[in-house]
Amino acid sequence: MKTRIWLAGCAVLAVAACADMQASENAPNDGVLAQVPDGVLAIAAQNQDLTAVRVDPEDGCYTYRYAGPVETTFLPLRTEDGRPICSRALAEVTEATG
Repeated sequence: MKTRIWLAGCAVLAVAACADMQASENAPNDGVLAQVPDGVLAIAAQNQDLTAVRVDPEDGCYTYRYAGPVETTFLPLRTEDGRPICSRALAEVTEATG
């Protein structure tokens, strides 16, 4: 009897492990913008994925979702010459936090 219960529990866990948790309709969008502003598109470097862009609430700079070989994370969105693209000036950020 214990073996059947144990096997049934393992089967439930195995099936649950196959579920795609990221594709849930109720999953939060993590602040991803529905449409990236045209000005940002014009100055962003070409090697960045602009399908998932958000504004970092701490510094007001744009970040994009980078899917690396190990993990997926948000990195700063940069121009061709390497400067970060921000929605507000750095002086405003330091005044608000300081």
